[in-house]
Amino acid sequence: MAASSQAVDQGARARLGIVGMTCANCSARVERALARLPGVITATVNLATEQATVTFDPTQLGVDDLRKAVEAAGYQAYPLADGAPEASDAEKAAREQEIRRQQRAFGLAALFSAPLLLGMILHMAGVGGGLSQLLNNGWVQFLLATPVQFGAGWQFYKDAYVNLRGRNANMSVLVALGTSAAYGYSLAALLWPELGIPGYYFETSAVLITLVLLGKLLEARAKGQTSEAIRKLMGLQPRTARVIRDGETLELPIDQVQVGDRVVVRPGERVPVDGRVVEGHSSVDESMLTGESLPVDKGPGDEVVGGTINKQGSFTFEATRVGAGTTLAQIIRIVEEAQASKAPIQRLADRVSQVFVPAVVGLSLLAFAGWYLTTGDLTASILAMTAVLVISCPCALGLATPTAIMVGTGLGAEHGILFKGGEHLEAAHRLDAIVLDKTGTITTGEPHLTQVVPLPGWTEEELLRVVASAERRSEHPLASAILARAEARQLPLAEPEAFEALPGRGVRARVEGRQVLVGTQRLMAEAGIATAALHQAQEALEAAGQTAMLVAVDGQAAGLVAVADQVKPGAAQAIGALRAMGLEIWMLTGDNVRTARSIAAQVGIEPDHVLAEVLPDQKASQVQALKARGLRVAMVGDGINDAPALAAADVGIAVGTGTDVALETADITLMSGDLMGIAAAIRLSRQTMRKIRQNLFWALIYNSLGIPLAALGFLSPILAGAAMAFSSVSVVTNSVLLKRFDPRAAA
Repeated sequence: MAASSQAVDQGARARLGIVGMTCANCSARVERALARLPGVITATVNLATEQATVTFDPTQLGVDDLRKAVEAAGYQAYPLADGAPEASDAEKAAREQEIRRQQRAFGLAALFSAPLLLGMILHMAGVGGGLSQLLNNGWVQFLLATPVQFGAGWQFYKDAYVNLRGRNANMSVLVALGTSAAYGYSLAALLWPELGIPGYYFETSAVLITLVLLGKLLEARAKGQTSEAIRKLMGLQPRTARVIRDGETLELPIDQVQVGDRVVVRPGERVPVDGRVVEGHSSVDESMLTGESLPVDKGPGDEVVGGTINKQGSFTFEATRVGAGTTLAQIIRIVEEAQASKAPIQRLADRVSQVFVPAVVGLSLLAFAGWYLTTGDLTASILAMTAVLVISCPCALGLATPTAIMVGTGLGAEHGILFKGGEHLEAAHRLDAIVLDKTGTITTGEPHLTQVVPLPGWTEEELLRVVASAERRSEHPLASAILARAEARQLPLAEPEAFEALPGRGVRARVEGRQVLVGTQRLMAEAGIATAALHQAQEALEAAGQTAMLVAVDGQAAGLVAVADQVKPGAAQAIGALRAMGLEIWMLTGDNVRTARSIAAQVGIEPDHVLAEVLPDQKASQVQALKARGLRVAMVGDGINDAPALAAADVGIAVGTGTDVALETADITLMSGDLMGIAAAIRLSRQTMRKIRQNLFWALIYNSLGIPLAALGFLSPILAGAAMAFSSVSVVTNSVLLKRFDPRAAA
């Protein structure tokens, strides 16, 4: 399969599936091998996903060079296509192949180890007789143990050799050393009885390998469940689309659909790509996108998103985004990148793992020396050394963080919450304060004109016509409300000249030879225009939560227009939920103080937590001011003017109804405009971090308690092997249990 790489500002991006990694040391080795290549900008390897994400300069190297570097490090690599169903197929096939490989290895090991284990049990129980004598015969044990040691267990020797050659030590090194010590001891006792070496421990090495292989098999199956979310998302896109070309309706593969194509969708079918409805009416289930269960009515002019489900009528739409440009493909890319990224807490595990294995080898030698010097018992010394080697494998430590991040980001995507990286998922749980933009975030962002107040010399109709003409080139939501009313009244609008948008203050334009100003009191004061005659009406409207815009023509006040924006349903409930979580809630707006406080009162925000009359270029500094107080701040916004504040915050959260700029700048994207998504994102972050801390605790406790017990002889190699296998499986399983968490349920 040809790799797909995505061009980015800093280079090209490629993803590789990696086969053969067993612990954090392996992933670190692959990461170093990729990072050393000339032209590689960044390289991240995820043990849980068994994937590498590389940003590189395509003028210096290609995907094939990346693959060769991984293979030179001792692992297999295959390219993955971003966000394509084929990528899911390849990942699934590789996962299934690895599971089958471990099944074969475990089956072989179990077949030959079972008699050895039975013989050990019979011997320990004091059972004599023919069967016990047969199974405890040295040559019989040798014949049973050897296929396990060098057949099923060959993968450990191979991997250990590759890593040691590269001056790296990983789990395979520990398993190979530990089992070889027990096997070699037993072989020496069998071949040279004159040495007087007591007993055989073939069953120890064979059962150890079997238990480790069982752990790897269970771990591979469990890890497959952590990447379920990506496969679900990829499965949402149909493989074909019904396209009208040259008057004919054709069933085409999805990758052949082009922008501008007319696409037909029948009841019960998934929308294949993004587009705009041109004919027909229906309701569409967008729950995969927003997490909201209620279908959304669609008609001519409405946007539809690929992957959503058409519930009722048929409709035809024009494709506007296809391939990697669709919303679904972008969501998949964001989730893939988030799962491949490393949360800051992962650095602890990485640092520990890098020095852990060499340290363990040293501890095992000390355990051997200590036992031999104090007791002179070679058997006990070897068993203690083997137990230390096996119990110390840092597999659980390497899986503790990435498995939880995978499940957390995938679960977020299922609920319409996109985390753009593990670092953002982690940061969200530390937040102290939430800063909410007003227009489009707390309110619907769809204002409507409520009042036109003309001063003497002006009629309501003429004032509205002049204001609407001046606002024709404005992209502000308030301008849209004014224009909508003027068009509804069928007023003849003039084309403005010398139009100038004044951020945070209003607009200036020349309409039919007259200089028109529409905007705030600040704008009028700057122009030296007296507006005392409008103060009473202005105050009354603003106290009612409406935005009053003053109008001046040729340097004289002409009246005002008022626009109201409705508070989003559920906004008050969402803010209450955030406050119940112990968060400070602030509102940030360019609107005047009276209007802002009126809206704030409706949703339960205290008056002293309202930051009003803030110019767009001042929003970021307001966020910085809160951070300077020691608060960890999230900014929630939807507009272009929110982008600097989103970037300045510890966590930027964009609502999905907002602009592309805001969505690109934000760290977390809420695919719906529902503010309850903020609380859901923070709950999910807190729960994911709780899982990570649990995983790290048990992984570290396991090693911290296990190593001394093994060194002191309280833990046999077989029990150590069972414990090691259980530790990895338990960590992955604990992460998978996160899938049961409902982030939208009240805490």
